Amino acid sequence: MLSEQSAATVRATLPAVGASLGEITERFYAGMFTARPELLRDLFNRGNQAAGTQRQALAGSIAAFASHLLDHPDGRPDAMLSRIAHKHASLGVTPDQYAIVHEHLFAAIAEVLGDAVTPEVAAAWDEVYWLMANALTAVEKRLHEERGGAAWRPWEVVERVTETADVVTFRLRPADGGPVRGFRPGQYVSVRVPLADGARQIRQYSLSGAPGPDLRQFSVKRVHEGPAPDGEVSSHLHARVRVGDVLELSEAYGDLVLDADDDTPLLLASAGIGVTPMVAMLGHLANSGHRAPVTVVHGDRSPADHALRTDHEAYAAKLPDATVRFWYERDVPAGAGAGYVDLADVPVAPGTRAYLCGPLPFMRGVREQLIAKGVAPADVHYEVFGPDLWLAR
Repeated sequence: MLSEQSAATVRATLPAVGASLGEITERFYAGMFTARPELLRDLFNRGNQAAGTQRQALAGSIAAFASHLLDHPDGRPDAMLSRIAHKHASLGVTPDQYAIVHEHLFAAIAEVLGDAVTPEVAAAWDEVYWLMANALTAVEKRLHEERGGAAWRPWEVVERVTETADVVTFRLRPADGGPVRGFRPGQYVSVRVPLADGARQIRQYSLSGAPGPDLRQFSVKRVHEGPAPDGEVSSHLHARVRVGDVLELSEAYGDLVLDADDDTPLLLASAGIGVTPMVAMLGHLANSGHRAPVTVVHGDRSPADHALRTDHEAYAAKLPDATVRFWYERDVPAGAGAGYVDLADVPVAPGTRAYLCGPLPFMRGVREQLIAKGVAPADVHYEVFGPDLWLAR
C-alpha cells in the first residue's frame, strides 16, 4: 500500500505530526471555511464545528489510518473506512471535495510544522492522504451505485408522534410518489433542512422502524443540553415541522446492520436516543422469527425519557428467547436496575454478537464488560451519532 520510502518517512514523523494534529485540524477548518464558506453553511455540521468534535474525529482518523498503514503494510482499516464512507455517501460528499480538503489540510500542516515539512515529508504524507481519500471515494461510488445515485429526494411528513418530552418520531412518504428502496435495520438517513439564516444543514438520523413499504420513519431527540450549542436541526424539526411539510432525505446508509443467522445469539445494547437503531433491529428480528437468544439492554435517565419503550418491550415479547434489562437513573420501576447499565449478572451466551449505540462512555463500558464475559472483540459492533471520537482517544 504505502511505498517503502514514504513508510520510513511517515514512521519517523508520525509522533510530531500526531502531536500537532489538534492544531493542524483547527487551522485546516478555519482556512477552508474562510475560502469556502458554503461548505460550513450547507455541508458540515455547524454544531460539531463549534464544539470541536469534528476536529477531534478528523485527527483521530488520520492518525489511525497512518498507523494502520505502518503496522499492516499489506492491508487497510476497512471497518473504519466503511463507517466514514457511509457517512460521506449519505451527506453527498463528492470526489472533487477531497481535493479541496487536501489543499487546505496540507496548507495547515505546512503552517504548523514549518521547516520540518521538507519535500520528502510532504510527499510521504501526501501519499497517505490520497491512499485514504481514494479508498473512500471508491467505497462511496459503490454505495451510490447500489442505491441508484446520490440525489436528495423530497419526502412528505404523513405522521408526527411525540415519544417523550424531547423525542419526536416522523413518518414520511416520497413526495414524488415513486417507489421506496429497502433498508437494513440499523441504517440511517441524512435529513437536509433550510434554516432561517439561509443555511441548508444536514443531520443523520437512524431509521427507527419500518411502518410500511412506502414509508420512512426516524426519531429525533431535541438537543438542548451540555456545553455544545442547542441543536439547530433537531430544534427546527421539533418546533416547525408538521404533517404535510416536505423534507429532503438521502437514501439509507450505515454499516451497523444485523449480520447474523437465526442460530446466532445477539445482544442489543443502547442508551438514550441510541435506542433508535436497536428498536429497528429488534423489530426485524421479531418479524423474521429469530430463534436464538436475544439480550436487550438499555439505559436511560428515567422511564419517561425512554423513547420507543413500548416498541422495545413489544418486539422483545414476540421473540421465543429474549431477555430484557433496563436501567434508569431515577424513578426506577419494579424489575428495572438503578443507575447505569451493569452486565455483571446478565447472562451472555457463547458466540454472542453484540450491537451497541449510545454515548461513547456507555459503549466503551459495555464493550469492556462484554469482552470480560468472553465475547470476541470482532463481534462487538457500534454506531456513533455524530463524529466518531472512538479513534480520538
